[in-house]
Amino acid sequence: MHKDEIKGAAKQARGNVKEAIGKATGDRKLQADGAADKVEGSVQKTAGKVKEAARDALKR
Repeated sequence: MHKDEIKGAAKQARGNVKEAIGKATGDRKLQADGAADKVEGSVQKTAGKVKEAARDALKR
């Protein structure tokens, strides 16, 4: 597992929490920040998977 996958998953989780708190409190900015963090985390996680796949392909 590549470090970017781990960081991306953590950012997604943080985004979920922010978004939930934003919804519960009616804070639209916090909700939007959470949604943005989820997207960034997803992209970072996918990039980590691609890097790991490339590294595995080079080892063969």
